[in-house]
Amino acid sequence: MLFKTHGNKQLKIAIASGKGGTGKTFVATNLYSVLQQNQVSSILIDCDAEEPNDHFFFKSISKTNKEVQVNIPVISTESCVFCDKCHEYCHYNAIFYLPSLQQIHVMEDLCHSCGACSVACEHNAITEKKKTIGTVTTYLLPGNYKLIESRVNIGVYSPVPVITSAIKEAEQQGIIILDAPPGTSCPFIHTVNNADYVVLVAEPTPFGLSDLQKTIAVLHILEKPFGIVINKSDIGTLAMSDFIQKENYDLLLSIPFDRSVASFYSEGKIMAEREEKWKEIFENLIDKIIETACK
Repeated sequence: MLFKTHGNKQLKIAIASGKGGTGKTFVATNLYSVLQQNQVSSILIDCDAEEPNDHFFFKSISKTNKEVQVNIPVISTESCVFCDKCHEYCHYNAIFYLPSLQQIHVMEDLCHSCGACSVACEHNAITEKKKTIGTVTTYLLPGNYKLIESRVNIGVYSPVPVITSAIKEAEQQGIIILDAPPGTSCPFIHTVNNADYVVLVAEPTPFGLSDLQKTIAVLHILEKPFGIVINKSDIGTLAMSDFIQKENYDLLLSIPFDRSVASFYSEGKIMAEREEKWKEIFENLIDKIIETACK
């Protein structure tokens, strides 16, 4: 088994999808479970900060919370000369500016804490304050394994700083599983950009194929190697399989639909811990991932 010998080296594997509900978390949690069962040094990081749920599948011994804070600019109207430079420099339209009424202030929900406005201001009218935007929770699991969860506060525009903080919490060794946010927006990009290899989980439907193609296009830009897992492979169309074969992409695994698996999963349980067949399926999958990633 390749993963047993690779566990002493660092390898970050992102499990991603073009949309939610494809089975991404099913794959991520089962992969992590087989690594635990084989006593391989590994960590699972739940990067879906807007709706993290990996912790439901594991029993934790203890947990620790760490607040994630960002710097938010504060503009002093007494020092401000209303030159418009901070407003001009802000790419996120987070500064409300109305010079005729001598009004200027930061709209915190839109601010990305990039610091451009502070650089632009030549009159020392901008200071910064701390704002808590989320938490990173580290769950200690039996066997001294860890699950790290990113969770953004309700109403926060971008979860990226929380995701970045969660990834930084992981020790730099062993196999790290990144359960990525769905879609192809900034949270997805910041997650997979940290990965050495990406596993794309998709359903064989017209929408599933469209989302897969968009996600692959992004990974090509990021120059990230990837393989594909088709979930519910026997209830859709053949268009996805034909596309994968035509483009010569790596098909890592096809998972047929099984109502009993869906029912068991909905209870927060892991198939790789229930049946030897599923344990072997995910052991073979992690071996394929390592073999492909290390080419």
